[in-house]
Amino acid sequence: MSGTDVYPNLALRPSLPLAIYRLEFVALNAVRLPAYAGSAWRGAFGRALKKLVCVTHEPTCPACLLYRSCVYPYLFETPPDPAAGKLRKYPAAPHPYVVRPGPGGAHEAGTTVSVEVVLLGHGNRQLPYLLHAFDRAGQQGVGQGDGRLALSRVAQQTPAGDWQPIYRPGESLQPLPSSVPEPPPGPARLTLVLETPLRIRQDEKLVGPEAFQFGALFANLLRRISLLTTFHADMPLEADFAGLSRAGWTIRHRAARLRWHEWVRYSSRQDALLQMGGLIGEIELDGADLEPFWPYLWLGQWTHAGKGAVMGLGRYRFTMD
Repeated sequence: MSGTDVYPNLALRPSLPLAIYRLEFVALNAVRLPAYAGSAWRGAFGRALKKLVCVTHEPTCPACLLYRSCVYPYLFETPPDPAAGKLRKYPAAPHPYVVRPGPGGAHEAGTTVSVEVVLLGHGNRQLPYLLHAFDRAGQQGVGQGDGRLALSRVAQQTPAGDWQPIYRPGESLQPLPSSVPEPPPGPARLTLVLETPLRIRQDEKLVGPEAFQFGALFANLLRRISLLTTFHADMPLEADFAGLSRAGWTIRHRAARLRWHEWVRYSSRQDALLQMGGLIGEIELDGADLEPFWPYLWLGQWTHAGKGAVMGLGRYRFTMD
């Protein structure tokens, strides 16, 4: 008996339109980025965006008259919608984007530095602001030292996986429509490859390699996708969330080759170094067991999972038999 026979509402698919953009910069002088630059890019983007759009100069956003209509809090300090019913208990909504940094380290003057951004749901409406803010962030400097970057080109990934140029400075912006990733038929066997540290909690503790269970990953992913569709899509997800979560804990992986990868980032807001380690490696699964979970797992390749997803952590992909 399949999961959809036991829980008849599990087969409902999440609908979250998204688009993936690659921003390419030219290094104006020597640029040094952290080994993993997701936090550096996100911080530079946030500072530049606030300078661009803030007109009241309030010290904090929640007290501002424009809190629920300004681009900055929507993208960077996303407020929960008071009309969101049971989800009002969440102090903040998930942000409608994911930053995927290119290689860190040293970049000589004249070389290309890239970063990808996934815009989710209604976040795509703010693409011009996002590009303008990233352009300013590059000019003001990203990473260590006085390295400066100039935005040279923006490309958007097509459904076929190609990159189509949509913007160059001085030209008009011509984006492609966003779309909902359609999952292929579920494979007989598959391997989930964690490419950036996955930080998920179980019983108030970060899950390590020996304690990993599919149910913990899926519960986190289900909650994230549910919140994203509620706050940033036209059609909030209606599904048997409790049934999906319970069913997730029945799944056993065939094998797991996981290790803990430590990563430390500097938080300018807290003026402190923060530990941001997580799991990387591979998890082998039987595709036949994953029928009710497959649409969420497929979409999760773009939403990412776990803490720090907005700065690119919790990124994964599949290899399939």
